[in-house]
Amino acid sequence: MKDNSHKDSKKLLLVDDDPNLILLVKDYLEFQGYEVITAENGREALEILENQTPDMIICDVMMPEMDGYALVEKVRQDSRTSWIPFMFLSAKGQSQDRVKGLNTGADVYMVKPFEPEELVAQVESSLKQAKRLMKQNTAKTNEGSKIQVPQNVELTPTELRVVQLLAQGMANKDIAEKLNVSQRTIESHVSNMLNKTNLKNRTELARWAIESRMA
Repeated sequence: MKDNSHKDSKKLLLVDDDPNLILLVKDYLEFQGYEVITAENGREALEILENQTPDMIICDVMMPEMDGYALVEKVRQDSRTSWIPFMFLSAKGQSQDRVKGLNTGADVYMVKPFEPEELVAQVESSLKQAKRLMKQNTAKTNEGSKIQVPQNVELTPTELRVVQLLAQGMANKDIAEKLNVSQRTIESHVSNMLNKTNLKNRTELARWAIESRMA
């Protein structure tokens, strides 16, 4: 039976040029209750990141067009994605490979072949750590000034409704069901609002909505 009781519809981006591994890992993670989107290389992953913000990235190292090292560097350089937990899943298992992967920006380095249970444990651990850091950063921000956004930010009626629901702690999937639209549509609205406000993530959007008494 599918176990999604404690995954909170977390979205994972899986990047690998091996279709067999993609299928295997995707099926296993989806069985565990995660939503999984896939890309065949770093360049395709960056295109996905333009429109979607996964909760974690799981990535091979050696890939055509753009390898994992180049991808993690791009992810860390972009303020919209720099906070996302990043795991390397690679056949390169020498100590120098692990050191390079972690020094380049990855949070976790797992070597193929791997046990599926260990993969899930590492994913859960990384997501919990990211959540703790986000709470800590939010607490620190709350101690300081309010969220700053450009003056005269105008939201459409739908965007306003979406950000109000974000402030209530609802996930994109739940908001989509409530508004009777696709999850991709909600992700697009969130992305548009992040661009309008220059905020970094959904948490800051929610804080802004609360502080501005929109929620």
